[in-house]
Amino acid sequence: MPFPYGGSPYATAAGLPAALSNQPYNPALFPRRFDAPGAAPPVSQVPQVPPIRKTPSGLGIQDVAVGQGEEARPGQRVSVHYRGTLLSDGSEFDSSLKRHEPFSFNLGAGEVIQGWDEGVAGMRIGGKRVLYVPAGLAYGKRGAPPDIPPNAALRFEVQLLGTQ
Repeated sequence: MPFPYGGSPYATAAGLPAALSNQPYNPALFPRRFDAPGAAPPVSQVPQVPPIRKTPSGLGIQDVAVGQGEEARPGQRVSVHYRGTLLSDGSEFDSSLKRHEPFSFNLGAGEVIQGWDEGVAGMRIGGKRVLYVPAGLAYGKRGAPPDIPPNAALRFEVQLLGTQ
């Protein structure tokens, strides 16, 4: 199949003149500059994203920062700051940070959604965790109108402030 201007399919697609199309690729002609403004950093400098582990119930847990304090256990009263968003579009529906007031509850007592009872247990004071809560561990078929639609999966950023 002939190519315009006598070039190769690669050169034609790139819009290169025929004189360059028959030349083998030479990386020295196109040096990569990682120190140029806006250039991507070398792979060794890219921050690592903490892994998300999935529990048997389907809850996703991502430890962003492991705290140094006491571990939260069922039966304790815990105090947290949190930010809740819909997993579908990232829209925020609640935040204790915006109210400037921590939220406290009895862990494992069913005072909060099941995803929180399961996801906050084991956190250490000062720790930060992201919970990916499926609808069945959140508000299920009923949702929490008007902010949380039925069958919505939720994402919570949680920081454990203290236990009692």
